[in-house]
Amino acid sequence: MMRGALALLMLSASPVLAADTFALPQGCEAFVTIQSRSCAVEHHFVCAADPEGIKRRASLSEDGMTYLGSTDREGQWVTSFYPELGDEETLEAAPADPASLTELLANGVDTYDFQTLSDTVGTTRYVGQDRLTGTTETIDGITLQQTEYNIRAYGPDGTEIWSSAGREYVSDRWRLFIGGTGRVTVPTETFDKDDRPVEFIFPGEPGFLSANPKHDCGAMLSSAPSDLMPKEIAHDHL
Repeated sequence: MMRGALALLMLSASPVLAADTFALPQGCEAFVTIQSRSCAVEHHFVCAADPEGIKRRASLSEDGMTYLGSTDREGQWVTSFYPELGDEETLEAAPADPASLTELLANGVDTYDFQTLSDTVGTTRYVGQDRLTGTTETIDGITLQQTEYNIRAYGPDGTEIWSSAGREYVSDRWRLFIGGTGRVTVPTETFDKDDRPVEFIFPGEPGFLSANPKHDCGAMLSSAPSDLMPKEIAHDHL
C-alpha cells in the first residue's frame, strides 16, 4: 500500500515543476508549508488512505522536487523516494533498535539502528542517536525543541557511506523532526549544510503550498560537491 501511495503522489505532484502551487494527491490534506534555508520549501500532509499516524513530506528546490517520503508517529522513515535517482527505500520490518520519538521526548535521548531496503541500491543501515539539548527556540511563532544528532550510514557490504552530526529541531506538536545545521562527511571530503526553517505557513495564508523556495536561492552556501547523490546531502531525518 505504501509503494502504491508513493507512486500516486509522484504522478499527482509532477506538474509542480511548471506551476506556482504544489498539487496534493486526491484525498490528502496539508497542514504546514516550511520555507527553509538553502533554497528549499517542504510541504507536510496526511492522506486518508494511509495508516493512522503516517505523515508525508515533499521537498522542492529551485529545480523541482527533490524528495518524497513518509514517517510514522515515532519519526521512523517508512518510505523515501529520490526523484533524481529514481530510488525508493522502505523501512525493514523489524529494526534492531527502532527510532522512537516517544523515547526522545520522554527521556531526552534516543538511539537507533535500522535498515532501509531498495531495489536500486540494496540495503542501507543507519546507526545513530538524537538528544534533546534542553534549549527551545521560537521561529516564526513556532516553538521547537533543539536536538543534537549523529548518524552513520553503511552500504550492503558494511562500508561507511556517509556520516553527519549537528543540531536540528523537533516539534512535539506535529511529532516531526525539522532541519537544522550539520556537517556531512563522505569518503573523500566534508561539508556543512544549513536546513534551518525560516517561515511556517498555514492553510489560508499567502505562500501555503507554494512550489517556489524563497531563502538563499542562487547563493553558494554549501561546499557540497556537485556530484554527490541527493540522499547524501538530504536532511538526516527524512
